[in-house]
Amino acid sequence: MPGSKHKRKTIMKKITHINPDGLYKSPAFSQAVVAEGGKTIYIGGQNGIFSDGKMAGDNLASQTEQAYKNIIEILKTVGASQENVVKQTVYVAKGQDIREGYAATQKAWGNFPTAISFVFVESLGVPGALVEIEAIAVVGA
Repeated sequence: MPGSKHKRKTIMKKITHINPDGLYKSPAFSQAVVAEGGKTIYIGGQNGIFSDGKMAGDNLASQTEQAYKNIIEILKTVGASQENVVKQTVYVAKGQDIREGYAATQKAWGNFPTAISFVFVESLGVPGALVEIEAIAVVGA
C-alpha cells in the first residue's frame, strides 16, 4: 500500500481501514480492512442469547444488541476488543427491518467500523433467532 493515494485510517499498527475516495464513506463500516501479521480469531455465529440460554427478546434490536455483547465478551476473553475486529458477517432473518438492527449495533458496538456483509436468510439454526453475527479479529504481531 505504500504510495497509495487512497485515504486510510490506521487504528492499530497492523490493522488499516481502507476507504477509497471514489466509494461511499460510511461511519458504520470500512470498504476493506488490511490486517498484517498477528493472530487471527474467528468468532462463530453469535445469536442474541443470554448466558442462561434464553433469547434476549423477540425483536431484532434486542437480539442484535445481545449478540454484539456476546462477541465483545469473547473478544475480552482472548485479549482483544472491537478495535481488533476486521470483518463481520451479519445474517438477518427475512422480513426484518435492518434499520432496527443497525440502531442496536451502534448502541452495543460503538464507533468501530469494520468490513461488513449483511445477508438476509429464510431462517437461522436457533429457533426464534432473528440475527446471527460472525466476526474475525486480528491481535498481536
